[in-house]
Amino acid sequence: MGARPKGRFISFEGGEGAGKSTQVRLLAAKLRKAGLSVVETREPGGTPGAEAIRSLLVTGDHDKWDPMTEALLHVAARHEHVRNKIEPALKAGKWVISDRFADSTMAYQGYAQRLGRAAMTALGKLALGGFKPDLTIILDIPPKVGLARAHDRHAAKRGAEIEDRYERMGDAFHKKLRAAFRDIAKREPRRCKLVDASGSPDEVATAVWKLVSKRFAKELA
Repeated sequence: MGARPKGRFISFEGGEGAGKSTQVRLLAAKLRKAGLSVVETREPGGTPGAEAIRSLLVTGDHDKWDPMTEALLHVAARHEHVRNKIEPALKAGKWVISDRFADSTMAYQGYAQRLGRAAMTALGKLALGGFKPDLTIILDIPPKVGLARAHDRHAAKRGAEIEDRYERMGDAFHKKLRAAFRDIAKREPRRCKLVDASGSPDEVATAVWKLVSKRFAKELA
């Protein structure tokens, strides 16, 4: 028997309300239809320990954490996530699709909260070595549109805990965030692909599938 084929890791990034969770679900369904075993996950979170850290990060007052404390919490959750979920799945030949990964920490804390690229790169190397997604799809959307979508989503979750801490950080923050993701895409054009997320979910999914099927043509043949 030959060696088990290695799985692939795809991450979705972008500002609040860009539609990452929806696109994770749609892409996973498409890959499963192609006969692949797929793991859907998210950050912060993905494992019990990382989900506990998530609850500290996405709820409560928007200024509850110092930016460096916040970055360390994200990186701690990511280390747990990779070690206990992502890497085992990839070694088993499964494909992993994550709603956010390390580029979010770079964009939110490194750029928008001004900790800098160097500090976030150093933290990432300490926690993950050189581990990165095979493909990162950055969903680009005007902040006002994305925040309006997020507000509508929360309004539908009556009685549930609302994870809106980052959404309440102000217009200037979200404008910096969009610029940050665009800069990240420009710096790593091979790994990161920018997709216009202002259309319908099906329109965005079509653009995403075009990128995925091109990048992994051999695996999907």
